[in-house]
This record gives sequence, C-alpha cells and structure tokens, in this order.
Amino acid sequence: MRASRIAVIGAPLDLGAGRRGVDMGPSAMRVADLQQRLSGLSYIVEDCGNIQVVQAESREPGNPHARYLPEIAETCRQLANLVEKAAGQGKFPLILGGDHSAAVGTVSGMSRHFRKKKQKIGMIWVDAHADMNTPESSISGNIHGMPLACLIGRGPNELTHIFNYAPKVDPQNVVIVGLRNVDQLERQAVRDSGVHVFTMRDIDERGMKPVMSDTIRFAMEGAAGFHISFDMDSVDPQQAPGVGTPVPGGLTYREAHLAMEMAGDSGGVLSMEVVEVNPVLDVANRTADLAVQLIASALGKRIL
Repeated sequence: MRASRIAVIGAPLDLGAGRRGVDMGPSAMRVADLQQRLSGLSYIVEDCGNIQVVQAESREPGNPHARYLPEIAETCRQLANLVEKAAGQGKFPLILGGDHSAAVGTVSGMSRHFRKKKQKIGMIWVDAHADMNTPESSISGNIHGMPLACLIGRGPNELTHIFNYAPKVDPQNVVIVGLRNVDQLERQAVRDSGVHVFTMRDIDERGMKPVMSDTIRFAMEGAAGFHISFDMDSVDPQQAPGVGTPVPGGLTYREAHLAMEMAGDSGGVLSMEVVEVNPVLDVANRTADLAVQLIASALGKRIL
C-alpha cells in the first residue's frame, strides 16, 4: 500500500554546484502548484519547509577538490535526520532540491530507516551525468558531481559515513537511467562500480518501456523498494531549460513521464527527490512545472 501522507522537505542547497540559482528550486516547484496537484491525488500533504543552508558568500570554498565539503556534510546530516523521521512516521519523503549533493542526505535517511528494519533499499538515479566523481577525479571540485559515488561508499568520509556506515545502497540495486555525459576519469569508476547503467543510446535502441522494466527489476531485487533521484538535466533542454548543466539529447517529455509512471505502477517507490531546478535559467517556470508533473506521475497520476 502506498503512504497516504507526503512530507515535503525543501533542500535549497547550491553549495555543490558550479552555477548559482538552484537554491530557488524548492520555491519554484511549490509555485508550480505542487501541494494542490498532490492533494488532488488524494494524498495528505505536509510541507515541512526548508532545511537551513549557509550562504556561499558567508564561507570560503575550502578544499578546491571538494568545495564547501563541511557545509554540505552538515546540510546532508540535517536532511538525513528529517527524512528518517518522516519515514518512521509512515510518511512518503519528497525532497525538493537544490543541487544533487542533497541526495547524500535523502538516501542516508532512507537507508538508515530500512537498515533498522534489517532491510535494504534500491535506487533509480535519473540523470544525464553519472555523479560518480571523487575529489581525486573531479575537475571542478563541485560536490554535486559526487553524490552517487558517496552513496555506494566512495568519496569523502564526511559524506560516505553519515550514521557511521557505508555504503548506503548496494551498487547492485542502483540503476542510472538517461546517462549521456561522463567525465573521462569517471568512466572507469562507473564501469567498476557494479551499478547498472542505461545510457541514452540504450533508450534510443530499446525504448523506455523495456529499459524501465529492467531498471525496476534491478532496483527491487532483494530490496524493500527503491528511492527515485531525479535530476532535471536528464530531460532534454528543449523541455527543461532551467538546469545548471544542460546536455542536448536527453529524455523527451513522454519518455520522462513513462519512466515515472512505470516506477509508480511497480508499487516500489519509497521516496523521491527532484533536483537541479534553476529558476534563474528557466523560461516562465517551465522546468519546475515539468518537475511537479513528473512527481505526480511517480505518485499515481495517470491519463485516465
């Protein structure tokens, strides 16, 4: 049975990104009638507000290979505790980003909740990028390019060992969907990681339906269910212009919806986050509006 209550948590984190503006993403999605649309699906929606995040201007970036690491780690610990609490109350955690660094907090909280029940979770990572850099491989030092590596136990201890254990997710239960832009040094790390990957070529050749069928199967194998981490740059920039790292050739409007509809139909969705909505770069809030539509599709909205 799906949770009847949704806990919306804003994570206006932009310390991990190279371009500013994603800290306004949670507000943009709320403005796009998030609460009304989810209430229309018969959910009880509780908006928990935003976690506190320090402003970049108030701190020095620190380590150039892992910029703002202490501040991001503190934010992720806050978020992890809130997510674990919401899950423990039987609510569906819905996190609004912010840059993708926030996933470390979200997934840590969900992982710990199910670890206490001696269960594990899977994860579907919908993204144009692998996000599997480490401080040793990253060209930019921006931590939003590292969260998936951290969640499978590779990266700075401050992020990998929130709640004092790693990994948070078994790589065999992790699936990247929509990959199309990988850093040179990151390629081998992705190949060696054990995660399942479906690139845009796989989607082009096979179609989204069989790709998502396999994705859900991998994520669910031996797990209580799965978390969806949806980076809006996975969608083609023609449909989602308001992202910090746009890459041509992404998911179409219908491919993105079908992926979320199939995930919702599986009954396995435990939690979800949508990240990297940047209103500064958007057009008439189109990207935030699409983000809310995709959330609704994952949570049960259908054409008929």
